[in-house]
Amino acid sequence: MSNNLRRNIFTVIAAVLLTSCGFGTLLKKGDESFSRGEYNDAAGYYRRAYAKVKPKKREMRGEIAWKMANCYRYINFASRARGAYINAIRYKYPDSTAYLYQGQVELKMGRYNDARKSYDTYLSLDADNGLAAVGRESCDLLPEWRENPTRYIVRKDKLFNGRRADYSPAYAGEDVGTIYFTSTRNEATGTDINPITGMKSADIFMATVDEMGRWQKPVLLESEVNSEYEDGACCFSPDGKTMYFTRCILKTNGPAFAQIYSSQRTGANWGAPMACELTKDSLSSYAHPAVDPEGRYLYFASDMLGGFGGTDIWRAEILPTGFGPVENLGEEINTEGMEMFPTFNTKGELYFSSDGHPGMGGLDIFKAVQDSTGHWSIENLRSPVNSNADDFGMTFEYGKQKGYFSSNRNDARGWDHLYTFELPDFGYKFTGWVYDRDAYELQDAEVIIVGNDGTNEKYTTKRDGSFTCDLDVNTEYVMLATCRGYLNYKQQLKTDTTKADIHYELEFPLASITRPVRIENIFYEFDKATLTPESTASLDELIKLLNDNPNVTIELSSHCDYKGRDAYNERLSQRRAESVVNYLIAGGIASDRLEAKGYGESSPVVVTKRLAKEHSFLQQDSTLTEAYILKLAPDQQEICNALNRRTEFKVLRTTYNLYDE
Repeated sequence: MSNNLRRNIFTVIAAVLLTSCGFGTLLKKGDESFSRGEYNDAAGYYRRAYAKVKPKKREMRGEIAWKMANCYRYINFASRARGAYINAIRYKYPDSTAYLYQGQVELKMGRYNDARKSYDTYLSLDADNGLAAVGRESCDLLPEWRENPTRYIVRKDKLFNGRRADYSPAYAGEDVGTIYFTSTRNEATGTDINPITGMKSADIFMATVDEMGRWQKPVLLESEVNSEYEDGACCFSPDGKTMYFTRCILKTNGPAFAQIYSSQRTGANWGAPMACELTKDSLSSYAHPAVDPEGRYLYFASDMLGGFGGTDIWRAEILPTGFGPVENLGEEINTEGMEMFPTFNTKGELYFSSDGHPGMGGLDIFKAVQDSTGHWSIENLRSPVNSNADDFGMTFEYGKQKGYFSSNRNDARGWDHLYTFELPDFGYKFTGWVYDRDAYELQDAEVIIVGNDGTNEKYTTKRDGSFTCDLDVNTEYVMLATCRGYLNYKQQLKTDTTKADIHYELEFPLASITRPVRIENIFYEFDKATLTPESTASLDELIKLLNDNPNVTIELSSHCDYKGRDAYNERLSQRRAESVVNYLIAGGIASDRLEAKGYGESSPVVVTKRLAKEHSFLQQDSTLTEAYILKLAPDQQEICNALNRRTEFKVLRTTYNLYDE
């Protein structure tokens, strides 16, 4: 979810699903959807309209490209936004802020050199623009920040994340055995698709630990807190008895504004929510609540008058009868950009997300500490907490510098996911996890660690797939994980140059030699074999894997669902498999190590133990044939078809170039 989308989610409205073939009608419907904040729908109309305009109509093409680019920027589809801004500039659309927005989406894509050029171009036209200056400064800071990450340990959570967006985790006071978060997964209330995001409207979910201290599968919070509208980004009073959350009510006849609601806990249940009246202003939005550890103030994000930018962070004193006057936190925290998602650790230190301070791209998480004079010192948490994507919504385990936050890094669709973070005690310790790419730990795997200081050690993993060792200061290491029946996986690490103790962590996901391995995040243009830019990260990772295993040859396969004619699906899947093979060859992989095979719909997925655990309606070892799928509910059919539409590889030989002819 992009920072612009988060601002515009303040004006969420219901979808009006329309169809048309005429250019004029498409453009009109796109404008109508855009005016209502339905950016996902509007982008579709503009894209279809753009395709119907002849290239010689440059002015019209430039205008539609500009509108389409803004839609994609709002829904965080950065690669498409960049392409549309490039077209708008190429067709000489007169709004020069296209260069500013192009720089912003390039920064979110990690294209820092391109972003620098875009910012420079815009600053040559508007030298006093604060957001462009901050973006340009960020481009200069990033190389050093990326080269010298902080001591935070960050890992993507394996249990809480679903197949849609998950974000804004929150502990309730001192209770670290329950965690709440916001999600658009299929189990959310209601059936409608949000016209802004193209997903279901969000709800609040919760997870608890069992008597053995293990987290259980998240479930929908059974309460009136959840509704058919957007509900989420919750927080709690220090005693855990009051929940504050954001609700955006969808309307069909105009914009609606986000409001903060509260719910009181009675026993194990949450009561009916009540709207919090923070001001008399009904034309502003109030969202992302947070309560300080003393329970004195409610902090929140708002676009009300009197702020410094798009959204600012404000606070209001919590009184027995309601709330005191609102107070802006000031220009040391708030900027021309977006400040949102305030939160606190148990020491009372404020954390928030912003795109208006120098950062790594998108929303970054900042720490703010106020001294006795009221002056705020602002610190960017840098890598690995922050990334070129949106990073936000942090929650702390009581009394510790660890917890969860949300980020849409490494997701081509811009969907948010939950990550764990920890700032460990000083110590040059290293922990590694070796596991099957299907997420199961591998015990008795071996990891060879070679350092440029002469280190050459071998470690065997424990039952949970982990191993630990000590590392030296300012040393470069190469780590190779191996396990019988799996391809090797290599990681590299350079330790810090300081004498402070540090704890490093790395993961080693191994690919099976004996069964097909699904390649995640491979996308093709609709009904074509053309790879989209969002596929490059996964394919580059596959190139690295093949380089780390030079004696392996693979079959690269593409699969379709049962829709369409068999012969057509076979041809399409064959061309798609060949597209991937061609990419790998262009990346330096020898062509005789690769074999492309399109299976069409002939090889449906066999449900593994992991898939059965992820989708309770599936039975392990079942085959997702057309007959099997058609017996399921429509939403379950959609999931199964998505599972069948896949790109995989399987190992054919492990002796390539091992023997002389």
